[in-house]
Amino acid sequence: MKKTLLGMLLAFALLGAACGSDAVENVTADDSSSTDDGEMAADSGEMTETDHCSAIKTKGTLTVATGDPVFPPWMIDDDPTNGEGFESAVVYAVADELGLDVTWVRTTFDQSYAPGAKDYDFNVQQISITEEREAAVDFSTPYYVAEQAIIATDENAFANVTSVEDLKGLKLGAGLGTTSLTYIEDVIQPDTDAAVFDDNVAAKAAFDAGQIDGLVLDLPTAYYVSAVEIDGAFIAGVLPEIQEGADSLGFAFEEGSEFTPCINAALETLRTDGVLEALEEQYLNNAGEIPTFSN
Repeated sequence: MKKTLLGMLLAFALLGAACGSDAVENVTADDSSSTDDGEMAADSGEMTETDHCSAIKTKGTLTVATGDPVFPPWMIDDDPTNGEGFESAVVYAVADELGLDVTWVRTTFDQSYAPGAKDYDFNVQQISITEEREAAVDFSTPYYVAEQAIIATDENAFANVTSVEDLKGLKLGAGLGTTSLTYIEDVIQPDTDAAVFDDNVAAKAAFDAGQIDGLVLDLPTAYYVSAVEIDGAFIAGVLPEIQEGADSLGFAFEEGSEFTPCINAALETLRTDGVLEALEEQYLNNAGEIPTFSN
């Protein structure tokens, strides 16, 4: 059974040692150098991994913010507490790795990357890591790299569309502040300005009403919306990646958070152990051939 983070902290207090658990420092019990390194870090004033993990907002409890509402396949039944859906499952896997309970709070999407102090440890709601956002908040290492896709209801409108260039004559839309909107404006650059919506809820409503030809979403959301939420919708195609890992999703922390390295260590363990890949396969990877538009 894995030792919990709190158990390790108690062990540190009793023994005065500076070595960490596998989940936090990824060292073995017989690695004597870890103690020396920890002592050197303490002597030099640098924070150890244990110090970073003790920077949690509430001792013993991971406080996580998410959207209001939340949607499949990221979370199920608008209930982040049930551990179902990719992002909810990842959060609970991280908490389990660190021996923590989880409590949830709700924010809007734009609040997730707004500057300033937070009353939670991190925010998770498909927040893409961008330079602009990194100027206001800190991000974890990516837990998923998303592709962008277009959903439509009129097959005729997309009958001859095979490239990004072919999309320029279509009326496209996306949520305000999303990387989907950035992709439309910076990469596709359509002849008609993109329709901009306060959030994906409004975007999907406008699309369902026939006000746009296509709605740009991340691929997992496009799968769900086309299969469940909009009758007759289909994924017209996957948009080409601008650069490798361009739409990486990360947890958003308040700027300067000392807690970020602790979460990164847990994510690395989950990545190495294959947990992230298994959850991605369970919740995000849907069968079926979908064309990819050329540049």
